[in-house]
Amino acid sequence: MTKTGFIAILGRPNVGKSTLLNAMVGEKITIVSSKPQTTRNRITGILTEGENQFVFIDTPGMHTPRTKLGNYMVTAVDKTIGETDSAILVVEAEPYVHKTEHDIISKLKKMSIPSILVINKIDRSNPAKIAETITAFSAEHDFDAVVPVSALKGKGVRDVLDEASGFLSESPWFFPEDMITDQPERRLAAEIIREKILRLLKDEVPHGTAVVIEEFTDEKKLIRIRAEIFCERESHKRIIIGKSGEMLKKIGTYSREDLEAFLGVKVHLDLWVKVKEKWRDSNFYLSDFGYDKKNDFE
Repeated sequence: MTKTGFIAILGRPNVGKSTLLNAMVGEKITIVSSKPQTTRNRITGILTEGENQFVFIDTPGMHTPRTKLGNYMVTAVDKTIGETDSAILVVEAEPYVHKTEHDIISKLKKMSIPSILVINKIDRSNPAKIAETITAFSAEHDFDAVVPVSALKGKGVRDVLDEASGFLSESPWFFPEDMITDQPERRLAAEIIREKILRLLKDEVPHGTAVVIEEFTDEKKLIRIRAEIFCERESHKRIIIGKSGEMLKKIGTYSREDLEAFLGVKVHLDLWVKVKEKWRDSNFYLSDFGYDKKNDFE
């Protein structure tokens, strides 16, 4: 009998949730960056092995929102907790529980959701610190399992899957066996471009950017993509373009390489940079750029 279940991946910004999802699914389906709040939308990753189908929901990092975009991201987390069968709380090896982690645990308790505590980045820690982390979080909540991992190196990922398999219920699969995500190619393309912006640019500029795919034309052996990068200030636009267009060229080159690897065909990528002041606090632009409740919640 086939089994399946929806499993939320929760945690503070920058603890490695997306890296863990990519490691569990076995493919890069969500972007990764050292900058907080890299993930903005709920991302679905699907792993089918044997009779089991895991449907993982990667969520934005839980934080105190300062903009309407931030409110949207926090709403995505709350909605996910209410709609999934179980949860994975990803933390780093620290001897205390952050306020945002305490808030997540309170929501898990309220919903009576089975949960796994995953202590990530153990390759940067030591056994004593990991033990302190387990003690601190065990005092907050009786987790169904605690699994130390290094998602980046793949260590402990199999243990997470083995524990999560216990949360699956007998049911027909929700997705085809060979499907690894339900994200449209246009959104994945936009996210790959945004990842390069996050990695190549510094500080405030990446957080104020959005990528919108204006054209995605499949010509069988070639895909033509026209993308617009939106930022909030003219000064940011100059930084994104760079001297003589060098930074924009670098963003385009790295993005195209990843897009070709993901799509399996040659990609012609055309990038444009535009300014939309305070778009993160505009309901109109949030909706226009794909950050609205309908896209993720209906």
